[in-house]
Amino acid sequence: MSRELMVAQIPSLRRYARALTGDTWAADDLVQDTLERACNKWRLWLVGSNLRAWLFSVMHNLFVNQLHQSVSGARAAMLDIDDLADELPAPASNADQMFDLQRCLLRLPPEQREVLLLVSMEDMSYAEIAKVTGVPLGTVMSRLSRARARLQSLLDAPAQVPADPAVDHAAPTCSVTTLHRLK
Repeated sequence: MSRELMVAQIPSLRRYARALTGDTWAADDLVQDTLERACNKWRLWLVGSNLRAWLFSVMHNLFVNQLHQSVSGARAAMLDIDDLADELPAPASNADQMFDLQRCLLRLPPEQREVLLLVSMEDMSYAEIAKVTGVPLGTVMSRLSRARARLQSLLDAPAQVPADPAVDHAAPTCSVTTLHRLK
């Protein structure tokens, strides 16, 4: 495997990892683990096949494994955004819309978020996503449809009024008026 071919994929891998994890450090760790695994398993890549799809498959499998480990307690527990909803301030302006969208994306189930991100951010075809995630094409389309519907409902949700009127900010919402590439 050519080093240059792999290095050319790093920006896409980082972007996808960041969207999956919602955390810069975790994303960098996931990319590093992906590249390390790819280097150790390079013999499994077929020369002439889609390197990008293969690397995304490696990343997908690592991410799923990390989720399983976190659930079983082998790694630090991940916090559910719904558990922290009352403690987070609402976005103050349109400049915060991308943060709000990120928060809504993180509220999607991981398998739906993965499919949505691969379609919207990485411009992968449904067939490529099916190969990356190891699920049938129909499952990809179903997950994408459910992800879009759930994300839209999160984005359209009205701001929640705080229980204490003395508090000058509402609970977090997910309301972005435009979703160019997600539709």
